[in-house]
Amino acid sequence: MTDFEITPQLIADHGITDEEYARILELTGREPTYTELGIWSAMWNEHCSYKSSKKWLKTLPTTGKRVVHGPGENAGVVDIDDGETIIFKMESHNHPSYIEPYQGATTGVGGILRDVFTMGARPIAVMNALRFGDPDHPKTRHVASGVVAGVGGYGNSFGVPTVGGEVEFHPSYNGNCLVNAFAAGLADIDKIFLSEAKGVGMPIVYLGAKTGRDGVGGATMASAEFDDSIEEKRPTVQVGDPFTEKRLLEATLELMKTGAVNAIQDMGAAGLTCSAVEMGAKGNLGVHLDLDLVPVREDNMTAYEMMLSESQERMLMVLNPAKQAEAEAVFKKWELDFAVVGHTTDTLRFEVFHKGEKVADLPIKDLGDEAPEYDRPWLETPASIRIKPADIPVLQNPVEALAELMGSPNQCSRRWVYEQYDTLIQGNTKQGPGGDAGVIRVLDETGRRKHLPTQKGLAFSVDVTPRYCKADPFEGGKQAVAECWRNISATGALPLAATDNLNFGNPERPEIMGQFVGCIKGIGAACKALEFPIVSGNVSLYNETNGEAILPTPAIGGVGLLTDVSLAMTIPFKNRNDVVLLVGGHGNEMGQSVYLQHFFDREEGSPPPVDLAKEKSNGDYIRSIILNRQINACHDISQGGLGLALADMCVSSGKGCVVDLGDEDAHIALFAEDQARYIVTCHPDQVQSVTDMATTAGVNVIPLGTVAGDTLKVTGVGTISVAQLKNAHEEWFPSYMAG
Repeated sequence: MTDFEITPQLIADHGITDEEYARILELTGREPTYTELGIWSAMWNEHCSYKSSKKWLKTLPTTGKRVVHGPGENAGVVDIDDGETIIFKMESHNHPSYIEPYQGATTGVGGILRDVFTMGARPIAVMNALRFGDPDHPKTRHVASGVVAGVGGYGNSFGVPTVGGEVEFHPSYNGNCLVNAFAAGLADIDKIFLSEAKGVGMPIVYLGAKTGRDGVGGATMASAEFDDSIEEKRPTVQVGDPFTEKRLLEATLELMKTGAVNAIQDMGAAGLTCSAVEMGAKGNLGVHLDLDLVPVREDNMTAYEMMLSESQERMLMVLNPAKQAEAEAVFKKWELDFAVVGHTTDTLRFEVFHKGEKVADLPIKDLGDEAPEYDRPWLETPASIRIKPADIPVLQNPVEALAELMGSPNQCSRRWVYEQYDTLIQGNTKQGPGGDAGVIRVLDETGRRKHLPTQKGLAFSVDVTPRYCKADPFEGGKQAVAECWRNISATGALPLAATDNLNFGNPERPEIMGQFVGCIKGIGAACKALEFPIVSGNVSLYNETNGEAILPTPAIGGVGLLTDVSLAMTIPFKNRNDVVLLVGGHGNEMGQSVYLQHFFDREEGSPPPVDLAKEKSNGDYIRSIILNRQINACHDISQGGLGLALADMCVSSGKGCVVDLGDEDAHIALFAEDQARYIVTCHPDQVQSVTDMATTAGVNVIPLGTVAGDTLKVTGVGTISVAQLKNAHEEWFPSYMAG
């Protein structure tokens, strides 16, 4: 295996430490070839091996009565009754999207869609959680515009509705945006395809688009922080083609019906290397690859480039040889490549040949199973001091201030964003972006209702409040889960399971690792208490530039089940004279609040603690009164508190309300961000039954007022017109992006 010299600098350039290289020499028994060095680098980098996070990820609850497949496959699989499953996952494309916003975002969407349909599911919904720098930063508008265009350009062309998401601005993301993509698909429970290879001598087949040089080293790039040489990394960004992906989807699902698929794996991070190694290692088999048989679109590609290319729209399959002709005909019909590029062996070796030469011969299990697992030192985040309500500065007219808050970068309407996405394609969207959660009808592939006379639905939400996570990682992790669970409950759906996308800075810094550990502990506690297991996910570390880390951002994406989608609840007020009720009582937690941040430029204090028992009881109560048809509007209370939630309900309906805060201090009652709370409305005839049920359930429900007029009026405090709120809410984003 002739090759050029492996130098210390070359090893360092591959992100391999001296200790790791010593272990590689021990496992290999010799110095690696250049191609082998690239393979080790790809398999042992942070993005693929989770070497800094594995220890803590193992502590998360991942099982439950509805969990069919948890972490370890391409995506999580959850039972939704009637022999059906929902398959979903969220993952990041942060570094590529900052370097090349449009292509970084498109390939993020494409990759997560492949994770879903690789398992046999037809994608039915996508979401995204996007975080950009300070609006005044010179690069923010460019990055935001490119990312949003990329998300829409791929998802719209592929043909899957965007049903929800988040967009947030903060200076910590100035040099490192976050693009977290979520996808979900439907599959029958007896037609799920896994990645574990089975059988010796089985053909290994390359499927989809041709291999190019785009994305070479992408996984390694995603496992390092940025510095001033960021533009030099542009060649590591992949280029996506949604129309090829659409053909790959249809060809793959058709292929799966032939019985030809023994195992199948998306070519994502580290491309051909990771997919081949994972399939073989899971099955306790060896893999023999001949790169001369790999379809390429560029001349004179080296073995190193072919093994590490992250060209998009590609899959790898272990084939039932009796079905080869039938399988190949499917891909020929869809004008996609189908090439037998190797076979499984009983050697437990990963052998790669190129131009008649063996360029790699490595122990396949060690590439994955022997990847480093670090117990990195961590420092617990110092406790923040609770800010007492008496110490909160008072605005002269907190009701009029709602207009300013509704028009601020982080609280204004995201219509400019989601109107660039197709939210209705496939025709199954019951509720798109703008509500507490997106809701999709469950239909079969022909578009027919499966569950007459009622029809099942699925609710989707993605949530996290990074300021909370920085101030108190444990409570912030709990709150991210609780808010996702609460948003799903607010539609009437039963929360089933979650996926996480854990975005943090450099784990080699003990304070950053402490943020990660604290958030994981909080997420685990909340998932356990709320019976909301983590079934899939992604860890994205080294999100920092020149030593400046992002806020800890553990985004939680969740799925809930509605047995009758017609009962799905929405935010807008419905009828004048309806009674407005506050579920969960008044709040007084102002630490890390939007109120302090926006009006006084203060990000300080401890975040609101999450009482998980109260979260569970209040959410269970909300779902019961929705399914009993006792209420006609519901909105969870989160950032911005009661005041912003009321303003949302006014603006979305065009109707006003009159509320009375009693003896509460108005600025505290309106803007406190205490958890486990909702606003609901009901017909006056239903008030007694709603409050009686609350008493039985041990839930605090307070009458606030009525739906009336065209202003938001807080008795004795102030009044503001719904029109003024709406104008402020809708103005900022389009004005900023036109700037």
